[in-house]
Amino acid sequence: MREFIVRALMWVSAHLTLTRRTRPGRHTAEHFANRPAGPPSGTTPGRVSAWARPWTGPSAAEARAIFRAEEARHLSPEQRERYYATAWAERGYDYPYTAPGVHQVRTGATA
Repeated sequence: MREFIVRALMWVSAHLTLTRRTRPGRHTAEHFANRPAGPPSGTTPGRVSAWARPWTGPSAAEARAIFRAEEARHLSPEQRERYYATAWAERGYDYPYTAPGVHQVRTGATA
């Protein structure tokens, strides 16, 4: 039995030496020194992070003023949603009606 274990270990050790890397690994200094300059791998050169450009949406105070408007308090839920959509449209923003419980308005015909 010992002879079988020794033979198995000798076979494994002989094959392990054949699997040595010929190039530096991804996390070595040689790998980073030999890399060409450019964007990091896995990113598309044309994409820019959304956090890199300034915020173009409404401010918190503007949103608060619309959603807490006194004239919208006495309206029914459907009328209130229309009021919100109109208020956002007047300021140039899209109000998509995606909140739960909001009645969806169809904009196209189904085939």
